[in-house]
Amino acid sequence: MTAVRPGSRVSAPADLREAPGVAVRLEGLTRRYGGVLALDGLDLQIAGGEFLALLGPSGCGKTTALRAIAGFEVPDAGRVWFDRRDVTGLPPARRDVGMVFQAYSLFPNMTVADNVAYGLRVRRRGRAERAARAAELLELVGLADRGSRYPHQLSGGQQQRVALARALAVAPQVLLLDEPLSALDAQVRVQLREEIRRIQLELGTTTVFVTHDQAEALSVADRVGVMRAGRLEQVASPDELYERPATAFVASFVGTMNRIPAVLGDGDVEFLGVRREVLGAPPPPGPAFALVRPEALAVGADPQGAGRVVTRTFSGATTRLAVALPDGVEVQADVPSAGSQGLTPGTPVTVTPAERPVLVEAAAPVTP
Repeated sequence: MTAVRPGSRVSAPADLREAPGVAVRLEGLTRRYGGVLALDGLDLQIAGGEFLALLGPSGCGKTTALRAIAGFEVPDAGRVWFDRRDVTGLPPARRDVGMVFQAYSLFPNMTVADNVAYGLRVRRRGRAERAARAAELLELVGLADRGSRYPHQLSGGQQQRVALARALAVAPQVLLLDEPLSALDAQVRVQLREEIRRIQLELGTTTVFVTHDQAEALSVADRVGVMRAGRLEQVASPDELYERPATAFVASFVGTMNRIPAVLGDGDVEFLGVRREVLGAPPPPGPAFALVRPEALAVGADPQGAGRVVTRTFSGATTRLAVALPDGVEVQADVPSAGSQGLTPGTPVTVTPAERPVLVEAAAPVTP
């Protein structure tokens, strides 16, 4: 891959946009498909120049939200704003957005350079301007020497870079990415997501990235919005989302989360033989589950311990232990690899949660 010189920057033709990094605001977006409610009064504010990832399970509404921003979906209710400009009724061509789809959608009969310059050709830019802009963008995405090739002569990752360059060629105020990496193998996905983030930081383009991959969302975004049933459960920075999830759904969806049987008291919760403060608003006292990350569990060999190591998975600096507790409960614990060699399968252990507040989920009532 061709490296971009430190400090180099692709400049946008001044007449292609009003201002970089436009703020985007969604107000009460509702969208139905027959009896399916895809968006349920969605409210969202995206700062100018921000990289926001929308994360959630299939059918949560994240792609519908992206398409509403692009203009491919007209909401049944609500408004879409770019800064102070109401774009709800505008078609995609008048919104100044660039979109990269999961399917690359490159023109097979055009060279790579012509694919990149296609948007400028539609805008009737001169041949020299189109060629110069395509060369700039191809250098930015590391394909400066591939301009004369055709899409079928490129790898999947290279084709996706071309699709990204094409979306950026018209200098959009908003860049929309609809699961653009899902068709690529794991190593290429990591490389390309880092390239996308680097380019976004260089250009300062407001970017919305839809994905179902937690690692992608948490590694590149300024903020992550977790969606469920057409609504946002939480919008926060990656570290806040992981460390301080607002709901049990977010806690369970983002990262690995143990659900440990517990008894909720008045402001604290008892589990694994200890009491801890409750994070956030607690449910009513009674049976509950404490939601605890693997790294927040300490595991120590103990001949009298109630737990037993089931499996041990080495991952470099940390080792993940699966520990069976009484009553058929199994937890995952991440412990430092140094000093954990004795924690082999079958070893009796004691599991202790870290001294920190924990999120609690009420246990479902038992049906007679």
